[in-house]
Amino acid sequence: MVGQFSLLPVANISDCMHRMTAAGPRLRPMHQGGTLAGVALTVKTRPGDNLLIHKALDLAQPGDVIVVDGGGDLTNALIGEIMVTYAARRGIAGFVMNGAIRDAAMIGAGAFPVFAAGVTHRGPYKDGPGEINVPIAIDGMVIHPGDLIVGDDDGLVCVPFDEVTQVLAATLAKGHAEKKTLEDIANGTHDTAWVDAALRRNGCEF
Repeated sequence: MVGQFSLLPVANISDCMHRMTAAGPRLRPMHQGGTLAGVALTVKTRPGDNLLIHKALDLAQPGDVIVVDGGGDLTNALIGEIMVTYAARRGIAGFVMNGAIRDAAMIGAGAFPVFAAGVTHRGPYKDGPGEINVPIAIDGMVIHPGDLIVGDDDGLVCVPFDEVTQVLAATLAKGHAEKKTLEDIANGTHDTAWVDAALRRNGCEF
């Protein structure tokens, strides 16, 4: 099912979750391109400290996404080239960092998925404290261990574990509907009557 989600636009997934779930516009892809999809291994760490992220790298299974709540602080980078290289070697699906990274040129030239809030050259502390595999929240998006994380150029979305099947079906249906709309536009048969109907319903006059 992770593979199916990796082929779906995050925007469509978000729409099918009532546009209520998002990790915020600050978390942007730092890698060259490509989607992120995998199971969340969560980390909550003191801003600027990556000791627990190192431990999470050793605990993570292939296909996991390491999702870190570093408080959104951009003072110190939480990961860089060495940790990204190690994660890729271990088969980790990617990183989501509510914090900063460094070695941006190397990460930006590669395909290993890294989403982060910013870049700084200043390195991290390694003292803790922190927690692994606990519920975290990033800009209002709650992430539990085992939830599905999906990311593309539009950003990130978390699909709760017990909603994966339902959201997948709804997103596939939306994709088919959008394909039909694009075909209608190409054929000159696109119907926009709904716009005037919505204006009338909301009391707007032209």
